[in-house]
Amino acid sequence: MFRALRLLILLLAGLATAANAQKRIALTYDDVPREPGAFFAVEVRQKMLIDSLKRAGVAQAAIFVTTEHFEEPYGRNGAARIAAYTDAGHVIANHSYAHEPLSSMPVRAYLADIDQAQAWLAGRAGLRPWFRFPYMDEGNASRIKHLAVMQGLAARGLANGYVTVDAHDWTIDDLVTEANRKGQRIDFAAVEKLWTGHIVAAADFYDALARRVLGRSPVHNLLLHETDLAAMYTPALVAALKADGWTIVTADEAFADPLAGEQPHTPPFIGSRIAMLAADRGIPLRERDFPHNDDAWLRRIFETTQGRR
Repeated sequence: MFRALRLLILLLAGLATAANAQKRIALTYDDVPREPGAFFAVEVRQKMLIDSLKRAGVAQAAIFVTTEHFEEPYGRNGAARIAAYTDAGHVIANHSYAHEPLSSMPVRAYLADIDQAQAWLAGRAGLRPWFRFPYMDEGNASRIKHLAVMQGLAARGLANGYVTVDAHDWTIDDLVTEANRKGQRIDFAAVEKLWTGHIVAAADFYDALARRVLGRSPVHNLLLHETDLAAMYTPALVAALKADGWTIVTADEAFADPLAGEQPHTPPFIGSRIAMLAADRGIPLRERDFPHNDDAWLRRIFETTQGRR
């Protein structure tokens, strides 16, 4: 198990910044309300996540809402579910109605989808004027689509709820869900170390890339999801981030960073904002995307930590 995690530890050591360098990050959760996971009813999971954020001392996370999910059985009592987050001090924002990638939709239909979600969100407590692109797809190879939707957001008074740190947290949750479905024994201590270690390593990778691209460390925001692992391990994640020199800040502080005004100009318009800006500067793909955000690699590491390799 520990041999499998050594790669993550070495990566963390290699990406470590100077001890006096400030690293700040906000927690953001997408696809809310999310479909059931392996272990908890959705209402139980949400309560656990809110309690976990409180125990971890996270004063404000951002909850990006996908409103079509309220039409599913797991999205029942949607207004009360979202109010539970805002009552706890967290903020909400638009993550679309149907959760479709921009690269697969016409611009007019995509903007109508945003409007449909915004109509549900309008007037609710804690609402922020941010829109997060599903799949972080801001047009991918199409500059025309990217510019058209950015203009559409500005006309609606919405800002891009971009991501700076992407750690594919959902992949590890999917692997645990699959193992549980197969009736396999799960070493939860190993899962916690893998999940938290992988996310901290991703944060350090994108911070190092930001320093290379911007010449500074911006206030980051971390992409997470409303998963069973997030409900269980958010306190452990926050503790690991702090031990690595990170300060947890509010989403308001993250999206007030000057990085919000740094717009990418060259395709691909997809993924972390830091990676997109790195592409603008000609940094090759292998140097701008976190190398361990690879499903096959994560599967191998997960299986090893569970003693199945």
